[in-house]
Amino acid sequence: MQVNFTPTIVAFCCNWCSYAGADLSGTNRLQYPANVKIIRIPCSCRLNPMFILRAFQRGADGVILCGCHPGDCHYTTGNYYARRRMTLLFSLLDYLGIERERTRVEWISAAEGAKFAATMAEFTETIRALGENRRLEDLRCKQM
Repeated sequence: MQVNFTPTIVAFCCNWCSYAGADLSGTNRLQYPANVKIIRIPCSCRLNPMFILRAFQRGADGVILCGCHPGDCHYTTGNYYARRRMTLLFSLLDYLGIERERTRVEWISAAEGAKFAATMAEFTETIRALGENRRLEDLRCKQM
């Protein structure tokens, strides 16, 4: 394992809750790792599981999906669909041999900026302990 390994984390955040939580985290000057790349999506249910596989293929070491708490979705039941999809995706990742800890689902509301920062810091440390993801990497996407 590399000594100075900095993992690449992709965070897919729901526009209505988790992205607002990330914004609140920044507004309150709470620190979370700079290597977390946030992608805003309309709702957690709109995340195609192929996007997670593509993120791993393109060099992500960890991927986290953040959405509204169940029952608080702006689109009523969107996060229930996301939860079902992610359960199936976890089975696929197990089949592919990707560690379960590299992918995570968190429910973070717009008022939980501190939880967002703490979750990102803890997830980054988990990925750092696992090391670089080499299972799905596409060598064409790596900079030499």
